[in-house]
Amino acid sequence: MATSKYYGTGRRKKSIARVYLVPGTGKITINKRDIDEYLGLETLKVIVRQPLVATETDGKFDVLVNVKGGGYTGQAGAIRHGIARALLQVDADYRPVLKKSGYLTRDPRMKERKKYGLKAARRAPQFSKR
Repeated sequence: MATSKYYGTGRRKKSIARVYLVPGTGKITINKRDIDEYLGLETLKVIVRQPLVATETDGKFDVLVNVKGGGYTGQAGAIRHGIARALLQVDADYRPVLKKSGYLTRDPRMKERKKYGLKAARRAPQFSKR
């Protein structure tokens, strides 16, 4: 019997997460490391688990994640987005719950580019009258 594998891509800022859901015991592995080892802050671990808790599938799937780019907060948000998208493949009935909680919405906020003549995106050189 071939095990079913569900896939979802999550993005936030510069982070891109490739998420696979495999029926299992609820173990979350990020870049071949355990979630507790990879993410230090407890709040980030809660963010990653939010879609599973919302759909009451917390102990039903093992989550395998490959994430790159950005910082820890951006990566946690990308993983959450990816898990939510993968859960839609598991069962389309989860859509209203995930949509209402905002887990399917991609966070569009990006770093603004630096403009010429300025020191940063909006920071202008110091003004001096003389």
